[in-house]
Amino acid sequence: MDVLALVLMGLVFVASLAIQGGLQATFARYSRVANSRGLTGAQVARAILDAHGLTHVRVEPVPGDLTDHYDPQAKAVRLSEPNYASPSLAALAVAAHEVGHAVQDAHGYAWLRVRASLWPAASLGSNLGPILVILGLALGAFGLAKLGLYLYLAVALFQLITLPVEFDASRRALEFLRRMGFLSQGEMGPARQVLTWAALTYVAALASSLATILYYASLLMGRREE
Repeated sequence: MDVLALVLMGLVFVASLAIQGGLQATFARYSRVANSRGLTGAQVARAILDAHGLTHVRVEPVPGDLTDHYDPQAKAVRLSEPNYASPSLAALAVAAHEVGHAVQDAHGYAWLRVRASLWPAASLGSNLGPILVILGLALGAFGLAKLGLYLYLAVALFQLITLPVEFDASRRALEFLRRMGFLSQGEMGPARQVLTWAALTYVAALASSLATILYYASLLMGRREE
């Protein structure tokens, strides 16, 4: 069982690398293609927010690449500095996606609320779960290892709930860009590609967590049988 779990983890790792490579290649490609209207990511984010009555939500630049996110506590759409100022198709897709989260928040989107409620447990599980599993196995304290495994399950549950949140934000983003005329029909395909590759990274993260859980469970079962 340990060998099978390790093989599965290896396959998931390779698939994750492939997805990351696909995202980076697609993003790099369409980061070099400007939209026909010459609008920046920040301008599009601001326009979509205003159109939905979210004038109180700020649009701010943040350092780094692909550090774009929506902060529900601060009510701010934060775009990485390249996307904030860029008129590229990739920048507009990402900006619209993050605004999608702001609209979800404003409309009380159920899955977003569920994900937020799971965040403390997922954070604890991510940081403490593996430590307890390894420590419990090393000490022969199987109850402790089992507790660590349960804590890590919260990570997978959080990532599972993340999928509908991210897919819905991308669906909203494409609708914003199409309906408000920010992208032409020919430009919608590249935007969809960028968002699809980004969504696959969340699928890969869930698969990685599930493979890790299987590996930890196989270790625990093997030690208990010794």
